[in-house]
Amino acid sequence: MILWMHEARLLLRQRLAVIALGLLTVLTMAALAAGMAEISRQRAAIAAIPVAQAEDIGAIAAWVDKDKDAGSAGYYSFHPTWDTPSPLAFAALGMRDVAPYILRVRALGLEAQIYDGDTFNPELALPGRFDFAFVLVFLAPLFVIALCHDLISGEREAGRWRTLAALPNGGAALWRRRTWLRLALLWAVLGVPFAVAAAISGVEITAILAILLLILAYLLFWAGLSVLIGRLRWSSVANAASLAALWLVLVLVLPTLGHVAINRAVPLEQGAEIALAQREAVNHAWDIPREKTMGRFYASHPQWANSAPLGAAFHYKWYFAFHQVGDESVSDKVREYRRGLESRDRIARGLGWVLPSIGVQTLLTSMARTDLAAQLAHRDHIHDYHRRLREFYYGYLFRDRPFGKADFERAPQFDEES
Repeated sequence: MILWMHEARLLLRQRLAVIALGLLTVLTMAALAAGMAEISRQRAAIAAIPVAQAEDIGAIAAWVDKDKDAGSAGYYSFHPTWDTPSPLAFAALGMRDVAPYILRVRALGLEAQIYDGDTFNPELALPGRFDFAFVLVFLAPLFVIALCHDLISGEREAGRWRTLAALPNGGAALWRRRTWLRLALLWAVLGVPFAVAAAISGVEITAILAILLLILAYLLFWAGLSVLIGRLRWSSVANAASLAALWLVLVLVLPTLGHVAINRAVPLEQGAEIALAQREAVNHAWDIPREKTMGRFYASHPQWANSAPLGAAFHYKWYFAFHQVGDESVSDKVREYRRGLESRDRIARGLGWVLPSIGVQTLLTSMARTDLAAQLAHRDHIHDYHRRLREFYYGYLFRDRPFGKADFERAPQFDEES
């Protein structure tokens, strides 16, 4: 223990070490604060939904109640869906930074509503928002390099290496102590603020311990590289340059090349193209006989086939029907798009077994439920809710039932757990 305390005092006398540890502490706390602030903002926006929705629906209900028109109620009513962040989301914002966590949908065509402006990339290989995952994956290795690149070479250049190697508990034991001490301090600088932030956010203790182990494993990887380079008997400058080059390749270059390779191996249409195709199908319905549209709709919704025939006047059930037919016309594109996203995500996760930077980022977003799988599960909930919403309005439209103010309260409510 005395030797460890002595090594700690020597380390803390080094200006570079103190600056590095202090700077990493500031960056870690800033990233955690930024992540917690963003999640707090998202939670506040979700919590404000009921009041805003009540005001919106109240105004529509007062207007619709005059004519009791179910079509107007369905057309003008927006219904909120939301994706509540997990307690750990502050540490790795993942796709919450690029995908909407609140979406107000109508009982009309859903695919255009979902895929409008959908331009995110699901691969986990590129830098994202400044959060704890960013600090750990991209910045922490640089601090490991700064503190560990000259453990042996620095003493050799100062002419102390032979003396230190000859001392009791010197030599290899000395280098191990110094390496583990630096590693422990870096782990504390990253882990302690994270553990405090996670406890405040209500993260389970098992998840906190798992991420602390993940932090340690990632730091060990970079410390191991530093030790291996240090054994080559190069100068401190050469060690630092070599390790910096390895960081550049392993953290930036290879993940970026992997991102490009994944995109080329699994080509995909953009989600906006699905929205455009759906809109074209919807607009085309105005140019064809209404009976043709209703025939397609009844083929997939036979429970409404005994509805009264359309007259010469406009009827909202035809309008809602061709929106649903428009959704069904792009169903193959939607399935192909989802399969492509999942394929890209699987390949990116596979890269995580080779590139630690991707592996750590993947594990963090998976534990935080901010990855592609969580986003697709949320979309499944939206699709299920939209189906219940459509069927609710169909019960009025296809039976010509009046829709009054009280009927707004019977509309299905979104439940992200359903």
